[in-house]
Amino acid sequence: MNERLKTVTKALQDTEFIDIINELINNDKVKEMENYRQHYDISTFEHCLNVSYISYKICKLLKWDYKSMARAAMLHDLFLYDWRESKKKLNLEGYHAFVHPKIALKNAEETFELNKKEKDIILKHMWPVTFSLPKYKESYLITFVDKYSAIQESIGYYKKQMEAKRLYRYAYIFLCLIFLGKII
Repeated sequence: MNERLKTVTKALQDTEFIDIINELINNDKVKEMENYRQHYDISTFEHCLNVSYISYKICKLLKWDYKSMARAAMLHDLFLYDWRESKKKLNLEGYHAFVHPKIALKNAEETFELNKKEKDIILKHMWPVTFSLPKYKESYLITFVDKYSAIQESIGYYKKQMEAKRLYRYAYIFLCLIFLGKII
């Protein structure tokens, strides 16, 4: 089982974590994130779940505000569009990397009651790409976990691609041997 699936499986089995984000993951607007790809074959929903669970575990270990972190991390990419489309087509007021935290925060605020820390975590998760400094240690943490998760998801995708190519190569060799056996 790859690392991404291990994280998702652990997250879904952690009843305390699920209790914290249950209202969020059962919301139709949040479920809509399943319709958009984040990194390669990962949906935005799954990416946010990964970031949320890893952040939650770290905050719990450090005795930080793990509840606000779990909730905000689950909502940090609630932008609800395919970011691969052009900014002109999407009618964005800037490039996705710079504007999506504001869009995610706006969408989250329209749907859920958020505390100040949750708002800051969502809004500042792209620091240092976006220039506003985070106010809370949890807001700094999500910047690292988000990047870690993106790298993990990208590596997982490329590993699958390499394994598939290796499998095809062996299948090709096998078929060639069968073909040669029939000719000889």
